[in-house]
Amino acid sequence: MAETWSELPERAQALLRVLIDRYTDEGAPVGSRVLARMSDLNLSPATVRNVMADLEDLGLVRAPHTSSGRVPTELAYRLFVDSLLVAPARAPVDARRLENILREAAQDDPQHLADTASNLLSSLTRYAGVVTIPSRARALFRQIDFVSLSPGRVLMVLVTNDGGVQNRIIHPDKPYTQDELTRFANFLNDRLNGQSIQALRQTLVNELKHTREEIEGNLAEAVSLAETAVGAVEDQADVAVAGQVNLMGIDELSDVERMRRLFNAFTEKRELVSLLDECERAQGVKIFIGRESGSPTFDECGVVGASYGVDDEVVGVLGVIGPKRMPYDRVISIVDVTSRLLSTALARQ
Repeated sequence: MAETWSELPERAQALLRVLIDRYTDEGAPVGSRVLARMSDLNLSPATVRNVMADLEDLGLVRAPHTSSGRVPTELAYRLFVDSLLVAPARAPVDARRLENILREAAQDDPQHLADTASNLLSSLTRYAGVVTIPSRARALFRQIDFVSLSPGRVLMVLVTNDGGVQNRIIHPDKPYTQDELTRFANFLNDRLNGQSIQALRQTLVNELKHTREEIEGNLAEAVSLAETAVGAVEDQADVAVAGQVNLMGIDELSDVERMRRLFNAFTEKRELVSLLDECERAQGVKIFIGRESGSPTFDECGVVGASYGVDDEVVGVLGVIGPKRMPYDRVISIVDVTSRLLSTALARQ
């Protein structure tokens, strides 16, 4: 059995490529006469049928119905996609225009940047675009404030050097007056200013708690408040989603129950975050085809994702979710160039 696309005979490669292209465009089984006519190989339909039989034995094509044409299997798509990753096609997009849009969005807050990028991916591919919101972990701490709301409830306001403002309601173990909370905030602002959010939590755990006895009065309790607040910010994970309605017009995804599961995944985002986490751990572009995602929700989908970051540090993941029969050569190129441009836009902030 061929383990790579290049191990297939040239005639089989050509016919399978035609089959994939035709099925991608139309979503219907392709007959031998059509393949013979479109392949430009001057083959008879009988010869094409023999090649299709060989490909079926290899698990690369299947006939959904008796006497029908063939469709490519997930394995065929995998071999084809792997060949694309060796020599990816040039992105069919205006890279300069995308760069300008993303650079402008990067001047705003991370939510706006993620929304902009997901909308670009959706509009360029006509599928669903997904982008994890850049983590605040690499931003620098500027100021923290605590506001007493009621007994047992305190509002934490954390400001970072990039203009980001994070609000969290925390529930301390004991009530504090506003004067005490203000004193806690002043203490923390003096000690922590200029540190990254990523390093801040470790500082609070390792350094300040070790000096608990040296801290005047009950200021040590400020450490616990800050640790709770910073942990909530650092652990935050969210995904911007655009264009999920595009999937409703795709026949193999239009089953009511399947569409319900998909839209629940886009809304609740837990499965989505888990899927994108797999892309973050990969080098370059990562592709899941059908059941490779490991989630029944996406077993009729193709997912193309890539991480983006600054200074070799990954800060997020973006991707496109569509049908298994998506035009992978085009989508891979779009995802790849968008991830690179998004990284560049963040680096120029």
